[in-house]
Amino acid sequence: MLLPVIMAGGSGSRLWPLSRTLYPKQFLSLTSSSTMLQETVNRLDGIEHEAPFFICNEEHRFIVAEQLRQKELTHSGIVLEPVGRNTAPAIALAALHAMNKNEDPLLLVLAADHVIQNQSAFIDAVKQAMPQAESGKLVTFGIVPTAPETGYGYIKKGDELITSGAFEVSQFVEKPNLETAQSYLLSGDYLWNSGMFLFKASRYLEELNLHRPDIFTACQKAISGSRGDLDFIRLDEASFAACPDDSVDYAVMEKTQDAVVVPMDADWSDVGSFSALWEVNAKDDNGNATRGDVLTEQTTNSYIYSQNRLVSTVGVSNLVVVETKDAVLVADKNNVQDVKSIVNQLKGLKRSECQQHREVYRPWGSHDEIAEGERFQVKHLSVKPGERTATQLHYHRAEHWVVVSGTAKVTNGDKTYLLGENESTFIPIGTAHSIENPGKVQLELIEVRSGSYLQEDDVVRLEDYGVGY
Repeated sequence: MLLPVIMAGGSGSRLWPLSRTLYPKQFLSLTSSSTMLQETVNRLDGIEHEAPFFICNEEHRFIVAEQLRQKELTHSGIVLEPVGRNTAPAIALAALHAMNKNEDPLLLVLAADHVIQNQSAFIDAVKQAMPQAESGKLVTFGIVPTAPETGYGYIKKGDELITSGAFEVSQFVEKPNLETAQSYLLSGDYLWNSGMFLFKASRYLEELNLHRPDIFTACQKAISGSRGDLDFIRLDEASFAACPDDSVDYAVMEKTQDAVVVPMDADWSDVGSFSALWEVNAKDDNGNATRGDVLTEQTTNSYIYSQNRLVSTVGVSNLVVVETKDAVLVADKNNVQDVKSIVNQLKGLKRSECQQHREVYRPWGSHDEIAEGERFQVKHLSVKPGERTATQLHYHRAEHWVVVSGTAKVTNGDKTYLLGENESTFIPIGTAHSIENPGKVQLELIEVRSGSYLQEDDVVRLEDYGVGY
């Protein structure tokens, strides 16, 4: 039995402002109409497998569930990490969960934020690796390098295992400088470290317990104290918080005597920067990769992304221009690794732009700030069919709601009533209220806040229905 384990954590700060802490790159549509998470599941077509098992940050839980629902994708469970503890504990959680069900599957460990353009080569490599994993080997997939890349770790191949297409792992190598990377490429003995793995659940746990018993024990406690919550598996928070932070490479793969590597030549990228994103996207005759409402004149070899409005460029080359609803990035394509420094500045200034987009997603839908001024704020709310917000009240603001489309079921104090298109209502200060969409189509409405204090922390939730608004 093959169980895909999809790791959907991480923040993707080098792709800011597209990627934010609360909505990182794995949940974005960067190379197609599907998100990177959805593409990760879709590329499994062509190989027999169980429904994938997901591991994500607790704060991303509803995004994962909604993106699976959008594509009608099933899952074997979604584990919520209350804190990030790197890949070694994350994989242990999946292995322990499977073993607790008296199963010992092959775990195909994948990251949710990779691009693989040659799906058939990916499937072939997985099938080639399966006999090795079944025999007790711990398989890592090494990407056949196409350039002297300094942003990836490398794996040095050892002896080839007879008639298998797999190799013993001679050495794991840290990210090299350019001269060293060029020598790796010329030698033909090195592969990029992809961060994808295949091994039996029991074998991974054996090796983890041998080399990092502290991680093994902490994960055991976290799983044994877990509980179900809707689609999610909630860990024992204290036990997992006490777990050491370590990668699967350091904790297991570099220490085990049973590591093997299977080469994969599948047009792979971890899309770790805007230059990498430019490389994997289709380009026009001038070498420009564009998305959204973009016009160019005398522009070459650039990546231009428009989310909300027209972006035009004239007489420029080798640029990255990214426009979102609340931020614009302009960078030299050769310096995009330093975008992370902007994110660190935003964190230092405690600005919200590093945390979330202007449009914020909730389990019931989303809200998007349209305008703000002294003593007023205007938002666009979208509520999914059958969903509703938490019942809550505010001490410093009143709210006016206007229904644009759909039907709203409004709770306003001790009254409950329906509003249709072009109808409105007023929520006084201190009045308990909620919005529900009882219909079959999306509910769209405009909310106008007015008062002396308009921030999100002016809220008393009288009933937590999922996540409040």
